Amino acid sequence: MARVARAEVFNPLEVSAFHCINRCVRRCFLLGDDPLTGRNFDHRKVWLENRLQFLAGQFGIDVLSFAILSNHFHLIVRNRPDVVATWSDTEVAERWLRLCPPRKQPDGQPAEPTEAELDSIRCLPSKLAMIRLRLSDISWLMRMIAEPMARQANFEDQTAGRFWQGRFRSVRLCDDAAVLAAMAYVDLNPIRAGLAATPETSDFTSVQRRIEALDLPQDSAARTDAWLTPIALSESTTAPGPQPSRQSNRASDKGCLPLSLPDYLELVDWTGRQIVAGKSSMPDHLPPILERLGIESANGVPLIRNFGRLFHRVAGAPRTLDRHGRWRRFRPGRAELLGTG
Repeated sequence: MARVARAEVFNPLEVSAFHCINRCVRRCFLLGDDPLTGRNFDHRKVWLENRLQFLAGQFGIDVLSFAILSNHFHLIVRNRPDVVATWSDTEVAERWLRLCPPRKQPDGQPAEPTEAELDSIRCLPSKLAMIRLRLSDISWLMRMIAEPMARQANFEDQTAGRFWQGRFRSVRLCDDAAVLAAMAYVDLNPIRAGLAATPETSDFTSVQRRIEALDLPQDSAARTDAWLTPIALSESTTAPGPQPSRQSNRASDKGCLPLSLPDYLELVDWTGRQIVAGKSSMPDHLPPILERLGIESANGVPLIRNFGRLFHRVAGAPRTLDRHGRWRRFRPGRAELLGTG
């Protein structure tokens, strides 16, 4: 069966959220404990998270959620062409030259670009427009993650060849219900894999980073979640527009869900208990959150638990998929867990 063209599910000029997954070649454990060789590659998870943090500060793409496991990683991202449009030509050139530096410092970090290097981009309108487009392109973000990781790992192993199984898989998230389900699914991956017992002990996940920073001031330099998109998105408190980040560690300061961080953490914790033990009862204050997002309370757990199996190209409630003209792509029943429409 022919692969689906990215253009069918992704437009870099349109603000959209996506669940992206990339796996190591042959699903080998190249990012953790390798049972065949007895080697441990957990340090590569540090490489990958550091790379994600760097890229979050350069691209016009919000990182909503992530999880790094031993043979694959998950990302929930939202491209922000509206944020990129607010950047000056010089800022666009500077960001690109940090991503693809013509020169590097002795420690391997990008060297400060010269005026001539900046002019090589900002004085060429067609090149500048192309780079603006790339800075909000999910495919370019994934490329900037995969290639350096493969080179660094192959250099460490003194080998050559493929590190990743193939091109990354992506699922478009068409509404808040899909975004919430995908984020919870990603944050619970270590628990589902038997690698952690609770969200706070789930290493290399966005939920752990958010928990670590719960008691820290928003402007604290010690926050480990400062590069992640905030959870809370409230129409009454959030100003309209792109809201470019006031700092340089992420694309924007706009939240991603119509609920608070504590509510999200409670939902993740409750869902994790259901998946692992299946015996806890649902707290009384959670149904309104699920109902507000259009998720039937009885179907919330199987939706999150089976998200990766149920949705292959796009995810959302039937009424949302109808608006996107993509309902016909699903086999019957695939999206019914997201609501009755």
